[in-house]
Amino acid sequence: MIRRSRAALLAAGMCALVLVAVWFAVFHSATGRSLDARTLDGFTGLYRPSVERVATVVAHLADTLPFALAGLVMIAVALVRRRPHLAIATVTILLGANVTTQLLKAGLAAPRHVARFEHQIDAASWPSGHATAAMSLALCAVLVASVRWRPLVAALGGAYAIAIGYSILVLNWHFPSDVLGGYLVAALWTLMTIAVLARARERWPGAPPARTTGLRVRDALAPSAGAAALCAAAAVGLALARSDGALEYARAHTAFALTAPALAALALALAAGLAVALRR
Repeated sequence: MIRRSRAALLAAGMCALVLVAVWFAVFHSATGRSLDARTLDGFTGLYRPSVERVATVVAHLADTLPFALAGLVMIAVALVRRRPHLAIATVTILLGANVTTQLLKAGLAAPRHVARFEHQIDAASWPSGHATAAMSLALCAVLVASVRWRPLVAALGGAYAIAIGYSILVLNWHFPSDVLGGYLVAALWTLMTIAVLARARERWPGAPPARTTGLRVRDALAPSAGAAALCAAAAVGLALARSDGALEYARAHTAFALTAPALAALALALAAGLAVALRR
């Protein structure tokens, strides 16, 4: 059986490879750039004054102050549960992921001009800081939660990351690849941190253990599956209520119709996957 530390490192390596592949696709491939722009076109086409108000409020939930307050709450939860190693891990993930994103944005800045867009996105936008903040908070919340609450926290955290990602896309702050990159940076730091914690437990058995629990994979995945079903039901309901407009919009924006659910599925999969990995 593969050790948890090695499994986490392997997953982190795969995450890093996907991150590099996304960067290469959108900055060095005409096909990748076209897919990115067409998907964003689908999101920005949903823009309405009422949508803007909601999206702006949601997007700002990942600003510096809410991010810092949420991080402090998670650190406090870890300390109250007498898990100081999880408090340290939370600080490591939140700082590491978000500093990494800011460095990548500055170091890899390049214009991605799309002629048909009236508002051009800033060159230093990959990965998205808001998406990184949202996903790192979601994953840290899963990490510090008790085993009993972890599946529900994973579902709520994934939904939060989806809401932030969708909002900044509707507002035309970022490309979809920026959101994807932010999710992956957060996941990468989380996996590396878990690998270090697991290695410490393997090398020093006296280190704070992760309690064994009877939580099954099915139980851990159920809330996130429920959240996904709820989102799908909402989309179907909207399509039925405005069948002509919704279906026609999907046909006119096929890249959006395929990529938007994929981003949501990734966010839920990362949070639910962490809940499953930590079930023991």
